Amino acid sequence: MKKKLIVLTGAGISAESGIKTFRDADGLWEGHDVMEVASPEGWLKNKELVLDFYNQRRRQLQTVEPNIGHKTLAKLESDFDVHIITQNVDDLHEKAGSSKVLHLHGELLKVRSTKNENYILDWNLDLNIGDVDPNGNQLRPHIVWFGEAVPALEQAIEITQQADYFVIIGTSMQVYPAAGLLHYTNKNVPIFYIDPKPTTIYDLANLLEIIPMNATEGVPFLQEKLVSYL
Repeated sequence: MKKKLIVLTGAGISAESGIKTFRDADGLWEGHDVMEVASPEGWLKNKELVLDFYNQRRRQLQTVEPNIGHKTLAKLESDFDVHIITQNVDDLHEKAGSSKVLHLHGELLKVRSTKNENYILDWNLDLNIGDVDPNGNQLRPHIVWFGEAVPALEQAIEITQQADYFVIIGTSMQVYPAAGLLHYTNKNVPIFYIDPKPTTIYDLANLLEIIPMNATEGVPFLQEKLVSYL
């Protein structure tokens, strides 16, 4: 039986592939306040603005590739039962070859009905006003916006509770509930935190090792360390 390696990834790993993150420029996404383009209120106020914002991001996603961080996580599947829980809405983990990826905050390459959250479609093109479900309801980005529930949270907690090793990569640990996942690990599970500017983590019973590197350096470093435990 392979040991279970559970990995929580954030914007930092995708930033190294060229994906812009909203915390890069004083909390602005493409010059927009985050609440204008990533909240139910923003959607109700200006659907065209929200759709255009995600259309731009969807187009940009198709111009970038996974980096060494993503690819090394995929390679770790040869030695470990790897399950990635990501806060990212891109598909770079899947592109790199990871087979078990749970998207906490939705997926950029999917859309869903505004009236039926279970009506979800794969979507690579621009999404426009007038793109509707079979009942005529407008489609929206399949993204968990600020103020919305995180449907995948319970599954993420269940996965975290099974960890033999828990790894955090490229996240500020400021966005909840994702940031609270590490507290669901068993207390004997070692936790590794890869980030060039790691946040101080309080009230943690586990052994915590900080790896102050970016993902493209830190994940290969971690791979060598973990494989040496086998």
